[in-house]
Amino acid sequence: MKVLLQRVLESCVTIDGKTVGAIDRGLLLLIGIEKHDDSETLKRMAQKVIDYRVFADDEGKMNLSVRDINGGILAISQFTLAANTRKGLRPSFSSAAPPGSAESLYDTFVQLLQDFHPHVETGRFAADMQVHLVNDGPVTFLLEA
Repeated sequence: MKVLLQRVLESCVTIDGKTVGAIDRGLLLLIGIEKHDDSETLKRMAQKVIDYRVFADDEGKMNLSVRDINGGILAISQFTLAANTRKGLRPSFSSAAPPGSAESLYDTFVQLLQDFHPHVETGRFAADMQVHLVNDGPVTFLLEA
């Protein structure tokens, strides 16, 4: 599992010109599900996302989590994150979970986030989405399970 975590001032996702998810200050998550991911992987990653300290405290240090600031989370499925890009000029998706199991795992991951945090929005799995964001910093981390 790979999660590209971005600290944002605001973010939204649209499908066919309609906003389906939006947050103010918080985290935009682009989520790639891989073949070997399971329920334990999802739990560890959800907890890590909720507790990951990327927001500044009173001294300007990254010591606060999205929970600490009561921020939002926008979770977007991102199949291409699971690509292997080490060789050649074309990505290989052999490590990505098949669509059926990836969707189920993504839904479970979103539910875990919602269990841990009250402000979670989403896009739609496998949809053609447009994601808009104002990256704060910019601050971006790739979390891998």
